[in-house]
Amino acid sequence: MSAEATLKDLPKVDSVLKEQLEGFSQDKLKKTDTTEKTTLPTKEDVENEKQHDKLMHNIEDFRSDRLKRTSTSEKIVLPTPEDVAAEKQSQALFNAVEGFDASSLKHTDTKEKVILPAKEDIERERTHQSIFQGVTDFDKASMRHAETQEKIALPAKEDIETEKTHQSLFQGVTGYDKSQMRHTETEEKVALPAKEDIIAEKGQQALCEGIEKFDPSGLKKTATAEKNTLPTKEVIEAEKKA
Repeated sequence: MSAEATLKDLPKVDSVLKEQLEGFSQDKLKKTDTTEKTTLPTKEDVENEKQHDKLMHNIEDFRSDRLKRTSTSEKIVLPTPEDVAAEKQSQALFNAVEGFDASSLKHTDTKEKVILPAKEDIERERTHQSIFQGVTDFDKASMRHAETQEKIALPAKEDIETEKTHQSLFQGVTGYDKSQMRHTETEEKVALPAKEDIIAEKGQQALCEGIEKFDPSGLKKTATAEKNTLPTKEVIEAEKKA
């Protein structure tokens, strides 16, 4: 009975496919030759390899006896006119401080001024003193005995509903059956840049290349002219009045 049940459970094969499988002969197979393809290096790879071999050959065959002796010359950089003027000004200031005559100073008397408090400060100080006096002289015997009652605040209806929702959600997460989950395949999508982004990138590259290859020898020399703006008549009158 078990053998018949097993035969019934087996999948049925199509009669046409069954005849083709039974009549299949290996003599009908054709012989094929397997060819191995070797990827040749590109022109750039060959040039790089040649340059590398040439560099290694030059390093290995390098002769130190062909080097020429050179002498190192030290160059003294002279200060600019601005540095000389700044040094002269610093020296003049230093000499003026060292040669200062203290006897030319005039005698002055120092006066100490006592600033009296304002009316608002006096009133505030009196209020503070009265409060402090009342606290220090307070009679505890005049206080009455009071009983403290502890009241238990019951949760509101909204809090109960929120707690029930939280408990049901927590129970659903802890008791979740992972066998009900379905298998999914993750597809990675590569977002190509838009036409505007490509144009903007090309413009940025052209700008950077123009800046890097800029020839400063083509610039013309210009002289900077310093202009001193004279004060107006109104400014002079205002300065005189001040």
